[in-house]
Amino acid sequence: MSVQHGTGESVAKGLRRVVGASMAGTVVEWYEFFLYATAANLVFGKLFFPNAHSELDGIMDAFLTYAVGFVARPVGGLVFGHFGDRFGRKKLLQLSIVLVGTATFLMGCLPGFALWGYGAPITLVALRFLQGFAVGGEWGGAALLVAEHSPNRSRGFWASWPQAGVPLGNLLATAVLLVLSATLSPESFLGWGWRIGFWLSAVIVVIGYYIRTKVSDAPIFLEAAYDDESAERSGVLEVVRRYPRQILTAMGVRFAENVIYYLVVTFSITYLKIIVNVDTSRILLLLLVAHAIHFFMVPAAGRLLDTWGRKPTYFLGAVAGATWGFLAFPMMDTGNDVLILCAILFGLACHALMYSGQPSIMAEMFPTRMRYSGLSIGSQVTSIASGSVAPIIATALLGTYQSSTPIALYLLGSCAVTAVAVLALKETRGIDLRELDVQDAALRGASPAAEAQAAPLDGAQAR
Repeated sequence: MSVQHGTGESVAKGLRRVVGASMAGTVVEWYEFFLYATAANLVFGKLFFPNAHSELDGIMDAFLTYAVGFVARPVGGLVFGHFGDRFGRKKLLQLSIVLVGTATFLMGCLPGFALWGYGAPITLVALRFLQGFAVGGEWGGAALLVAEHSPNRSRGFWASWPQAGVPLGNLLATAVLLVLSATLSPESFLGWGWRIGFWLSAVIVVIGYYIRTKVSDAPIFLEAAYDDESAERSGVLEVVRRYPRQILTAMGVRFAENVIYYLVVTFSITYLKIIVNVDTSRILLLLLVAHAIHFFMVPAAGRLLDTWGRKPTYFLGAVAGATWGFLAFPMMDTGNDVLILCAILFGLACHALMYSGQPSIMAEMFPTRMRYSGLSIGSQVTSIASGSVAPIIATALLGTYQSSTPIALYLLGSCAVTAVAVLALKETRGIDLRELDVQDAALRGASPAAEAQAAPLDGAQAR
């Protein structure tokens, strides 16, 4: 299915279908990924790590298994990126949704430490690795499925929609756990109630998989796939060799966004529960409202990418994010629901200004034949040193200093890294992705026929 040609109405209809297919899987996979994150806060520390010296230590152990998923993500990104550049985005996206669904369902079947001893946390870690592996392959494919179908002048907006699947998936996970924790006694929720959310993933996976069968890869990828030389010379090693600067820039751009998100949506639960003594159901309800609003923030920021440009929008998010820790934790300390919600929403607004731009910015860094690999490396490798350890570092700093100030300074440093990376970016608003293929063909000394095949569209086609 092509959505680059035809009337504006047919293009928009085709794009909406592609966006729906991309978001369907993204919502499913992040529902399951964040279901684990919330359960790590509320359940896993007690169920799988009962020998911890304190509640904070048990949560820390659970966060360590949470980090395993982030270690697995770049592995999944590399594998899926390599084969996705050769065989297409759609096929790999269908595989990723099945893998993450299987891992999540099996997590809901695991017995606790009391019944299975160390076999329980070991199996949990293995399933978490599989879950992270699949999610690592998901993001690049979902982002590219939309970005490569999108018109040049509105790519920022359309490509931001798969990003909105993250708060939607988180919203769904939070809603499920909120209902379960509110309707069950603490003993029942800890004993078996939390498992229902994991088992529900099977139903959602079937729906998401079906929706993804209804779209095809973008014309620009299908054109590149016919170039035998490109197919043979694409992949992870090739993109690292030819585009190291772009990969490093993508990593820097990703860094602060990943840190602030997991501080806001994951560590905040710990802070509110342990330090402020807010009830679990109250926390989940506040997060539910915040995720719903965040869903609309992401495409709104996507509009800014096409009007202001990629760099100004992203830079604003990084600068504003640097202030979050100094403002948000004192607001949370009040225990006032309105102020707590405002603190969370401010963090998510900073995140949206950065996160919405990643698909378009990174897609505009790499040629088609290695775009999946480039995106996957740039985004997923960074998560090891950013999102995976952010809740762990924040929890350790809180336990050591009994203050939120070191956490705020940690976020400030992370935002400084991203701000520098954004300044190093080239502004690519409105660029034709085929221009990147022409430049790439010239760099690798492709034949004139291959260059002609990758020639840019004229203005009418590009729009």
